[in-house]
Amino acid sequence: MPPGAASGPPADPGAAPPAPPGDTAAPADQGTPPTPPSALRRRLPLVLAAVLALVLVGVGVAVVRPGPVGQWLGDDPDGSTVAESPEPAPVAVLAAADIGAPVPSPEGMRTVLDPLIGDAALGDRVNLAVADALTGQLLFDRGGGEGTVPASVTKLLTAVTVLTARGPGYRIPTRVVAGAEPGEVVIVGGGDATLSSGAKGFYPGAASLESLAEQVRTALGGTPPTRVVVDSSLFSGPVYGPGWDDDIPTGGYGGAITALMLDGARKDPKAGRGWAERVPEPDLTAGRAFARLLGVPAGAVRKGTAPVAPAGATGGTEPGIELGVVHSPPLIRLVDVMISESDNIVAEALARQVALARGQPASFAGAATAMAEVVPELGLPVDGLTLADGSGLSRNNLISPALLTELLALAAGPDRPELGGIFGGLPVGGWSGTLRDRYGSAPGTAAGAGVVRAKTGTLTRVHAIAGVVTTAEGRLLTFAVLTDQVPPDGMEPARVALDRIAAALATCGCP
Repeated sequence: MPPGAASGPPADPGAAPPAPPGDTAAPADQGTPPTPPSALRRRLPLVLAAVLALVLVGVGVAVVRPGPVGQWLGDDPDGSTVAESPEPAPVAVLAAADIGAPVPSPEGMRTVLDPLIGDAALGDRVNLAVADALTGQLLFDRGGGEGTVPASVTKLLTAVTVLTARGPGYRIPTRVVAGAEPGEVVIVGGGDATLSSGAKGFYPGAASLESLAEQVRTALGGTPPTRVVVDSSLFSGPVYGPGWDDDIPTGGYGGAITALMLDGARKDPKAGRGWAERVPEPDLTAGRAFARLLGVPAGAVRKGTAPVAPAGATGGTEPGIELGVVHSPPLIRLVDVMISESDNIVAEALARQVALARGQPASFAGAATAMAEVVPELGLPVDGLTLADGSGLSRNNLISPALLTELLALAAGPDRPELGGIFGGLPVGGWSGTLRDRYGSAPGTAAGAGVVRAKTGTLTRVHAIAGVVTTAEGRLLTFAVLTDQVPPDGMEPARVALDRIAAALATCGCP
């Protein structure tokens, strides 16, 4: 547990202690002012409706992933691949929304929400926006356009921008090429934070160094390598983010962000979700693990850069020739991991993929600039937006509730089906992820169990939640509540106060 955080297991893996004065955030590139989204924009939430209606499948029922989703997940292009493993028994959560249900009135919303927003546990600054997911109509706005420290809610923006910039089917490569000297091989990191040393890594379905080593042995024709060079030069700049609290590097929720790492830089891949000890030099740790698989001593591992292959060369072992390559799971799966468990290391790796796709340096500053460029291209508001990292560990991040509610509505609509991938990992109140232990025990929150689906954010003094909720009549709403001046010892009361707001939306008729 980081110093200064409340005792007990944190409900959000993005939790962190108080921050000292941080570095200046990279300024968000505002770009050309976007066309203001119409409040009456018609967005039939087909993608989200499918997610809500089919949360779990009965035992023994095979699942076919049709159309582009099958391709994103690595199935056959014709959609013929069927997952044969049985699914768990269905649980009654997340009933489908009714597009014909009445829309709550702004007056009714104020009656319900005003008393809850005034809870002293939320501190002196509470910014909130609620909108109708179908029409985009803003139903409640209190500071909705104001940039507020979002903590891990930032990951929703990271998810949308990486799915836009790279596409849901993109897989991150890790390559090995022949080195400049005889017997030398170079492992080149591509930014896959989920890479494992073997079949039992932390992330299910991750690419394996064992497979990469086997490819290299085959390519070398039995000639054993004598040296391993680690090329992690794809990522540049500081390995720790601006605005991160002092103990983030060693506190177990963050770590050094390098282009080559194993198991999210965990020292032990068997460590549980959330807090885990991280290695200080993830790239060298991965290089040494690769060397062991090749029979190369640890003393023969060093950092360097890969040589460029000769023009027109397609084989052999000349310097720069590729000897092997493995790929991460598709980005749609990495987004799911990032959101469901609030994985900060994966988030920073994905933010750098946005930078690479947009020709920016793969650094904290480059990722922030690239993400800020994508936002207005999607027609989302940039007022109050400042980005410094992709995980939300930075206190220099500022995001408005209005941006989050519009982002969620866009992802739920039919125009950008690839963005619907953000909903697969959104925790469900009282059931999964960082909301697993919320909505039920505290008075006034039970109505949100199985109905609220949202991303949480927690830093000391910062508490946030943003997601979707279905009203008692069946209307689907998007909402975001951000607070960044909560009393330092008020973590649990603040979370309960946030949960009461979302639960009130679930019970709302609000005529």
